[in-house]
Amino acid sequence: MQNNKINSAEKGAYISIAAYIFLAALKLTIGHYGNSRGLWADGLNNSTDIIASIAILVGLKISKRPPDDDHLYGHMRAETVASLLAAFIMISVGIQVIYSAIQSFISGTRESPDMLTAYTALFSALVMFGVYYYNVRLSKRINSASIHAVAQDNKSDALVSMGAFVGILGTKFGLDWLDSVAALAVGLIICRTAWEIFRDASHTLTDGFDETLLQEISETIAHANRVKDTSDLKARMHGNEVFLEATIHVDPLLTVIEGHDITEEIEQILEEKHEIKHTTLHVEPYLTSKRQPD
Repeated sequence: MQNNKINSAEKGAYISIAAYIFLAALKLTIGHYGNSRGLWADGLNNSTDIIASIAILVGLKISKRPPDDDHLYGHMRAETVASLLAAFIMISVGIQVIYSAIQSFISGTRESPDMLTAYTALFSALVMFGVYYYNVRLSKRINSASIHAVAQDNKSDALVSMGAFVGILGTKFGLDWLDSVAALAVGLIICRTAWEIFRDASHTLTDGFDETLLQEISETIAHANRVKDTSDLKARMHGNEVFLEATIHVDPLLTVIEGHDITEEIEQILEEKHEIKHTTLHVEPYLTSKRQPD
């Protein structure tokens, strides 16, 4: 089941890579010969997206490896590490694009772009919106942080291309500086997207977890049959899987077998309702745990 999810994620990464290779070549060529700094910057952005997507693809392939002697929980966090690497690649290019755009704006050396560059930017935006919708649905279906990062990158690329289109169009109305402004906007969007991916990946790698989801899980356990109380609930992400630990308090007169049956029932409920397959439950007697010291 886990490998099937990763195989689906790999498909999303391959689609993104194919789209980026095609669009990067198209934008860099037409942007260069059509004198559009905005489209050229957009093409450079897609070039780095190829590297970032390949990094994520490598991470996905590593995450499929089974547990070994020094990775007893498996290699699923390689997917999150790949997202972090993609963020670093993106922000380095974003800074480069911003510097180039400011330099061009200050120097005043601008040429009016060819109208073909505007059509190319609009076409690219439509392609990337299509790739974005595919990957965002895929990331939700398989709960993949790396494909979610890819999808967010796809969306920012589509918006960047729309910005480039508006900038190029503005030059046709005498606003020659607008193409450089569009390139600057491209750089800022790249940096913002990189920060969002970095923030989410670093949050996961430091065992951060969605507080709302944790509360929902707590309520699910608390409402389970014969559970009187819960405590010490902790969860963390390991790739796209949730690892959960909790203490449940039950009637102290229950047998060991009955306590075991309760934990198995809770594990089944958590898998069906929250898709959590890795749960460690500790059973405590309810009355003993609540007894106050003399």
